[in-house]
Amino acid sequence: MDDLQRVMRRHQYTAKVSTAFLYSICVSIAMNFFWQPGNIYASGITGFAQLLSTLSGRIFSVSISIPILLFLLNLPLFVLAWRQISHRFTLFTFIAVVFSSVMMKMIPITQITFDPIICAIFGGVVNGFGTGLALKNGISTGGLDIIGLVIGKRTGKSIGTINISFNAFIVIAAGFVFGWPYAFYSALSIFVNGKVMDMVYTRQQKMQVMIVTDKPRKVIDHIQNRMRRGITIVHDAEGAYQHDEKTILFTVISRYEMHDLQAAMRDSDPKAFVSISDTVKILGHFYEPMI
Repeated sequence: MDDLQRVMRRHQYTAKVSTAFLYSICVSIAMNFFWQPGNIYASGITGFAQLLSTLSGRIFSVSISIPILLFLLNLPLFVLAWRQISHRFTLFTFIAVVFSSVMMKMIPITQITFDPIICAIFGGVVNGFGTGLALKNGISTGGLDIIGLVIGKRTGKSIGTINISFNAFIVIAAGFVFGWPYAFYSALSIFVNGKVMDMVYTRQQKMQVMIVTDKPRKVIDHIQNRMRRGITIVHDAEGAYQHDEKTILFTVISRYEMHDLQAAMRDSDPKAFVSISDTVKILGHFYEPMI
């Protein structure tokens, strides 16, 4: 059993490192193919590193490398993640940031298009996909992802929404440095980046589930064997067509757990009626798995 656990743990570590490397490629493509050539600022610490690099070149005539600034700006956030999130999470975050800094240096800046709108949209899509994939696999890309996770645990806000709210300064800076049209292009890229992140990172998207079944105990057992979710039971419901006795079950899951719910219903009561709707806000305790 110990050998099996070690093999599974090694497989998980390999998957996380591979995800960190994939993210580093995504952010490097977004930066060197779209954002830098299009004079578009990224979101969060990456955008702040761009700003400092630009200002250092204009003020001191020596531009500090964006990859180096990205790594240095993340150092205090590693401490925050170590204290507030988890040690393993911080380790893989560190790996992701190192990979990103190295890949940004290795992949050359390439002018694919001169259209800043295309640069803004596609840069946001590529980076948002990589960031969301990393978060989905339990690692962070550093920067505002760490701050977003810490605040999100306490407020229930989505990662993308928190990310967008932190970037007003980046947009204003883009306006002063490159001109106000580029501020709007940067805002567009930040918005696209945040929305794609939320689409990929589905753990924080909550959904309310209503199940109408005549096998409540079996359904509850199968759901709770797959997911750590509380269930509210409403007895003595009646079907209007055949007037047979039913039980209604209510629970809230994350969109990430949708596959587990479908599997549980298929194994327990495939004929049950299941209604699923998006949940705007949750008050009270909602279990979030440890990262």
